Amino acid sequence: MNQHPSEILDHSNMSQQQVFAVVLCIALNALDGFDVLAISFASPGIAAEWAINRAELGVVLAMELVGMAIGSIFLGGFADKIGRKPTIQACLVIMTAGMCLSAFANSVAWLLTVRFVTGLGIGGMLASTNAMVAEYSNRKYRHLCVILMATGYPLGAIIGGSISSVLLETYSWRSVFVFGGAVTGAFLIIVQWCMSESVVYLAARQPVNALQRINSGLQRMGKPLLSALPPLSHGTSNNTFTALFTPQLRATTLLLIAAYFAQIMTFYFILKWIPKIVVDMDFHPSQAGQVLVWANVGGAIGATLLGLFSSKLPLKQLLVIVLLAGFVMVSVFGIGYQSLSQLALVSAATGFFTNAGVVGLYALMAQAFPPEVRGSGTGIVIGVGRGGAALSPVVAGILFTQGVSLQGVAVVMGAGALAAAVAVILLGRVQQLHTHQAITPNSTN
Repeated sequence: MNQHPSEILDHSNMSQQQVFAVVLCIALNALDGFDVLAISFASPGIAAEWAINRAELGVVLAMELVGMAIGSIFLGGFADKIGRKPTIQACLVIMTAGMCLSAFANSVAWLLTVRFVTGLGIGGMLASTNAMVAEYSNRKYRHLCVILMATGYPLGAIIGGSISSVLLETYSWRSVFVFGGAVTGAFLIIVQWCMSESVVYLAARQPVNALQRINSGLQRMGKPLLSALPPLSHGTSNNTFTALFTPQLRATTLLLIAAYFAQIMTFYFILKWIPKIVVDMDFHPSQAGQVLVWANVGGAIGATLLGLFSSKLPLKQLLVIVLLAGFVMVSVFGIGYQSLSQLALVSAATGFFTNAGVVGLYALMAQAFPPEVRGSGTGIVIGVGRGGAALSPVVAGILFTQGVSLQGVAVVMGAGALAAAVAVILLGRVQQLHTHQAITPNSTN
């Protein structure tokens, strides 16, 4: 049989092996969700122990985002060169080391360094798992699977945050990182024994023994085997980053970067500052962690519903509505509330829309980039976007330090969702133009 593996998977039902691969990637993204938010759960204790102000705390909160930016770009590129699975394993090693070392930090400089290291692994992980899920899914459920994978992020924050709240009632903030390092290390064993390389990646890059490895993967999924390797895609190159800025992909790449950059600014303002804002309202740090958990409960529900609706309705239109609603809810969050129940409810509603906006963008990335550059494309969008997003907690901290009210800061930071909505609308027009050009003879020929 000479079909491309992507065609085989696209037009067949998903096997148990495929479903398991998606579930494992959801779990890996849940691990990401906890690891990146560990510093948020720990931040009130860090600020109290080391007596640092909001501006300094903003830099601490942002540091792993800088690492995530670099990790997404460079490790996402490695996922296209050496494979999805080995890149995921390398990311887990980096994350485990970073989390464990964070528990022993005794200065701001040390903590900044090890959070940067942790961020490297987290950034590469998301680019790799996003590509892996897109390539293990069939066409019918691809959007849903990618969105469910991204839903693992708030699920990890919910589960990890609930455990962190219990730990913080008895132990110091360091216990959050001890727990995170132990769980991250355990996933190294799980991935080694339970995850197989993407057959779509193997067909796109064709490393040594590619046909044997592809057929082994197809056999495990109960799919027809190949008699020969498919021809390499035209334009497949070792320089995957250059391919992202060819005329065919340049506009798509830049608009996705702009949309993700803007939305993630809004998203991380909520996630990074909720604990400190709640503590400053005279609530206990463990209660602040509970409010952040509710924000992620809302985020998980919002992402799941977006995934379900995207199977029936156009993704881009749904995403624009979600992004606009996200701006409204961040502004509403900025009003400020005196009861913990009100804070939890508004945080959940805000998380519902802000996280749905982020995961909808992940689905667009999986759709927009071809397999041979999918890891690099996802990585550079996430990397550049999160590089800018690292500014989010810093900018918010500076605004707070300058005396800007919570309401004013929320409106400024929430405006990122508006900008993301505009970028998604423009992306739709660009894709329509490319489709029209593909079916219309080129008059210049």
